[in-house]
Amino acid sequence: MGIRICVAGATGWTGSAVVRGILETDDLELVGAVSRGAAGTSVAEALGGTPACDVGIAADVRDALETPTDVLIDYTHPSAVRENVMAAITAGTCAVIGTSGLAAPDFAEIGRVARERRVGVVASGNFSITAALLKHFAGIAARHVPHWEVIDYASAGKPDAPSGTAQELAEFLGERATNDYARPVEDTLGTPETRGATIGGAQVHSLRLPSYVISVESIFGLPDERLTIRHDAGSSAAPYVGGTLLAARAAPGLLGLTRGLDTLLFGGET
Repeated sequence: MGIRICVAGATGWTGSAVVRGILETDDLELVGAVSRGAAGTSVAEALGGTPACDVGIAADVRDALETPTDVLIDYTHPSAVRENVMAAITAGTCAVIGTSGLAAPDFAEIGRVARERRVGVVASGNFSITAALLKHFAGIAARHVPHWEVIDYASAGKPDAPSGTAQELAEFLGERATNDYARPVEDTLGTPETRGATIGGAQVHSLRLPSYVISVESIFGLPDERLTIRHDAGSSAAPYVGGTLLAARAAPGLLGLTRGLDTLLFGGET
């Protein structure tokens, strides 16, 4: 028997791609799915074109977890993810968090409860390999270039800002080095809000426009030179599947909260 997986947001843009990815593996077993809009149907009925799968879709994570489950993968909505993950770890189920919208206090609480329940949780603002490389390389750059800002691009309809990718990156850079502001943001003349939000010691600027999916730039500057490290996502959810499944395989062997796909890939070393 493989690792038993439940996917919350199973009919969504990323969740459906993750479900198909699970069904194509030999070591992962889909045992549950959650989708309010498709509750009462099966995965095969809701998604179509998937390998034969008679797993029923529940409307609520708690209902889905009545079936013994090793890992909950959450790709739902910023308003639902915290409750879903807390329900899982309280029940002794590991979790992989792909949904954005959680803040530092949320992660602190999730980590505390996960340690108490002795389960592993992996959370990443972006489960793509190139996004993990962006974060890794930016961490190296921050140790040598003490001036940086982050630009966060996403679709016009994205409900949260900044994206989980940008927030995780900004917090990570603040842990690695100290950003040296030539002029403190609070001393800005005119409209200080245009300098962006201060997250982890970095100014983060969020753009929400049609044609973007997810893009993040980390820009480092020194006198007469500049370094830009950028991640761009395309129009499909394919980049996120491999990293999500890697996290699902790792979660049962972890204790507490692990932040970032890069931590699994590189051990958090820069």
